[in-house]
Amino acid sequence: MSTLTISHLRKTYGPYTAVNDLSFEVPEGCVFGLLGPNGAGKTTTFKCMLDLAQASSGSVLFNGHPLAPAAFEKIAYVPERSVLYDWMTVGEHVEMQRRAFASFDVKAVAELLAQFGIDQRKKARALSKGMRTATMVALAIARRADLLILDEPTSGLDPINQRHVLNLIINESARGATVIFSSHQIGQVERAAERIAVLDRGNLALEGSVDDLKAGRKIVEAIFPSESFSLDGIASDARIARLDRSGRIVRLLVTADANEFVTRLEALGGAGVRIVDLNLEDIFLYAVSPHDATADVVEGAAK
Repeated sequence: MSTLTISHLRKTYGPYTAVNDLSFEVPEGCVFGLLGPNGAGKTTTFKCMLDLAQASSGSVLFNGHPLAPAAFEKIAYVPERSVLYDWMTVGEHVEMQRRAFASFDVKAVAELLAQFGIDQRKKARALSKGMRTATMVALAIARRADLLILDEPTSGLDPINQRHVLNLIINESARGATVIFSSHQIGQVERAAERIAVLDRGNLALEGSVDDLKAGRKIVEAIFPSESFSLDGIASDARIARLDRSGRIVRLLVTADANEFVTRLEALGGAGVRIVDLNLEDIFLYAVSPHDATADVVEGAAK
């Protein structure tokens, strides 16, 4: 069952298209990572999900139904920018949430705020950017919502509290909640997310299970004695999805038969040839800039 279904979502601002024909599904109980460069359309997508921005076309369905006011009892949202009221204390924000949402857990939020080192007596204006983010995350987690939409939920946090937020995200999924979050730090998404979507200039560049996206692809690296070496047609092999060449180093992104390319590179004089597992950063970079990554090196490979 899909908690969230986005179909052909499009959002324009005058002549500018922020999101273009976006479609994907988020399964129930999944941690779903939304990746993309700055300006890719991640925040706009979140706003359109929640009717904070009116989509130009397309649809967003929650459990098969359009968004309705009653659904907000079960949806928690943490925007990229702070929405805390500067003149209110953290404790007053807690009380406001308690009155607004029937499932809000006061004990849980007190524990979470304490773990982040946040004094509930402090006014929001006295909090650092990171502590504002942590407060909003704590308030959202304490909602016990079925769906959490988190836009850059580790922004401004130190590494320890970033890890704490990631653990909270994973724990929410373990209790059955669905979590959609964005992050500029690919390592965070790789640690927490089961599925990802990569946006590039408003378009869906890639979507799927992290494990499936990694499966069947490997990186083969080699170092040659000098910069003047031939790859003997390897660049034109259909099994090469990407080729990077920098000085004496060559990296091949191969879709099949990695061991064969190890043998071929060794035969051409490559040393220290090794097979490296694909990581999410490689997947991301290939999705958003495949031509930039390969154009210059393919020409060099023909030498």
